[in-house]
Amino acid sequence: MSSRPSTGQRTYVALGAQVEARTLEPGLHIVATPIGNLGDVTLRALETLAAADAIFAEDTRISRRLVDHYAIKTPLHSYHEHNAAEVRPRIIGRLEAGEALALISDAGTPLISDPGYRLVIEAAERGFQVRTLPGPSAVIAALTLAALPTDRFFFEGFLPQKAGARRKRLVALAAIPATLVFYEGPSRIAESLADMAAGLGPRPAVVARELTKFHEEVRRGDLTELAAHYATEAARGEIVVVVAPPGPPEAPDEAAVESALRAALQALSVRDAADRIATEFDLPRRQVYSLALRLGGQQP
Repeated sequence: MSSRPSTGQRTYVALGAQVEARTLEPGLHIVATPIGNLGDVTLRALETLAAADAIFAEDTRISRRLVDHYAIKTPLHSYHEHNAAEVRPRIIGRLEAGEALALISDAGTPLISDPGYRLVIEAAERGFQVRTLPGPSAVIAALTLAALPTDRFFFEGFLPQKAGARRKRLVALAAIPATLVFYEGPSRIAESLADMAAGLGPRPAVVARELTKFHEEVRRGDLTELAAHYATEAARGEIVVVVAPPGPPEAPDEAAVESALRAALQALSVRDAADRIATEFDLPRRQVYSLALRLGGQQP
């Protein structure tokens, strides 16, 4: 049986006015919610939350603040990684019954570092309508104010908790030609920054804390400087770390290129040797081919 509020209750309050929500089509509605400032919610999100048969949230205690603030009466239920195996079949059953359900996270856009993607996969596979309502995201918010390249970025989320696994992961990330974005908690920010400095080098970076909230803080510097600061300064709240991409690779040593090319010419043709060394040293093929001809006693 649907738990949809009665018509008179499918309302929300915005700018001091009570608004009746329009009927919501059946399916799963993925709703982005504020990451801190409740004023960042969209009107479409409010209408969807008010009109849904039920709202599924990662932590109902946190989400309750949002729905209470906007006088939304829709029933609120928990859906998180610890109860997903039990609750997900119930959600699918309600979708099969033709209900309109809203999925939200603690804050920001669902599925970003939360378990909602498994529900979306199953809903999509079963042919249910899945809609998204874009809005706040800590990843995008941090990128926009970091003053670092945004044309290409890689979202890593939370690094492993254990130091060894974390350092190994950072080695794997070091060569990615993009700005890196991490989530981190206050208890591990100092050691994570120290490992980033060791694994990625002294790249420019930003630590963005408590974004959109009253105590928002944005601290800039290189990773070594930031690691030193947070080694002595306690941090609180939600944290996003944005790290600049690696700099351009250093030009290979000319002597090393020539030595490798001479060795390759002992076993390969000029053309094949040039191809191999150009690939190995990431150099223009024409440049290496010209050098190979000279070393082979031929004129280019």
